[in-house]
Amino acid sequence: MFRYITRMRFLTRLATAWLLAASLPLFAASPQFHPAKLAEIPASLAPFVESNVISGAVTLVATRDKVVAVEAIGYSDLGAKRRMKTDDLFWIASMTKPMTAVAVLMLQDEGKLSVDDPVEKFLPEFKNQWLTSERSVTGLGLIKPARPIRIRDLLTHTSGLGDLPAPRGDCSLAELVMAYSQQPLKFAPGSKWEYCNSGINTLGRIVEVVSGKPFATFLQQRLFDPLDMDDTTFWPSRRQLKRVAKPYQAGPSGALVEGSIFFLKGPLPDRTRTPFPAGGLFSTASDVARFYQMMLNGGVWRGKPLLSLAAVTELTRPQTGELRTGFVDGMSFGYGFAVVKESNAGVTRMLSPGTFGHGGAYGTQVWADPKRDLILVLMYQWSKVPNADASPMREAFQDAAVQAVSE
Repeated sequence: MFRYITRMRFLTRLATAWLLAASLPLFAASPQFHPAKLAEIPASLAPFVESNVISGAVTLVATRDKVVAVEAIGYSDLGAKRRMKTDDLFWIASMTKPMTAVAVLMLQDEGKLSVDDPVEKFLPEFKNQWLTSERSVTGLGLIKPARPIRIRDLLTHTSGLGDLPAPRGDCSLAELVMAYSQQPLKFAPGSKWEYCNSGINTLGRIVEVVSGKPFATFLQQRLFDPLDMDDTTFWPSRRQLKRVAKPYQAGPSGALVEGSIFFLKGPLPDRTRTPFPAGGLFSTASDVARFYQMMLNGGVWRGKPLLSLAAVTELTRPQTGELRTGFVDGMSFGYGFAVVKESNAGVTRMLSPGTFGHGGAYGTQVWADPKRDLILVLMYQWSKVPNADASPMREAFQDAAVQAVSE
């Protein structure tokens, strides 16, 4: 009886999501483009390269079924005078998060979990957690939360889970997540939005437990291989390393100086490094575009379904209610994806409500606008960018790309 009820609940959620999906413009008519204006897109970033804000960038514009334009400007390695190329790899940082969320929804498609499941169902170390009720210089007050963390809380950054730095460069997700679970919650699950790397890393561990595969292996087999994302990896090979764009920051004299990837410890090709689900991937503009083309196609890639349309809908619709979310105004969060709720001034004014995507700590950005059937990918590596989501580079690129669309 329990299995029957669980199955019926799953089917009910699936049917509801399909009905929601039917009302979304996932299959909008493909736009037309002005060739001359497409050619001007790299020029929108030229002032930032010339004034030593960034060393270079790759831009890509696509629809759900084709890449319309991909260009490179500037340098990927200033010391070696290596010019930026369109197939260069970038640390995409938190752009990893939506891919982790897709892995979770793939398992829900298979009936192996539900976003409404408590995390403790799969990770017993999360049982009997405490919640911080008050904190002072002399003590800490703890109470029991009204409910446990659910998977949907992790997907929407509303879990209240605390964070801890990885003790070693090669610690497993099991070790890392065990440490997270032993901290008191910062706030009651579902009551607040707070960007949470530890929550996304915990999702990666759930994928391991439910699938029986290492997280990186699951992504490789279920996403990267089917999508021909040959340059997407947690560990760039020594051959790929030659194409990894170096991160830069402003030096004391105003010239750019080489930075480092603070989040990752150890040599980049070292496959013992932790594959962080919250931000460990390297990728190219073209690989990232294929992932978002699959999403705009309702989970289908070249005729093969990788993800249900119901899952795509749930991933990319606002899930956080009236909670204030994101790093620019007018944003909401779906499952792993940031979602434009209201197009405001600045970096979202040219995007339709319902546009979904994510940024990365070093400036990488990707946004898919279902109403326009438009995918915009911007790749650069600035290791001290104050707010990548609100960067003037993003605004300039999006302005130029949208102006190239023939209304």
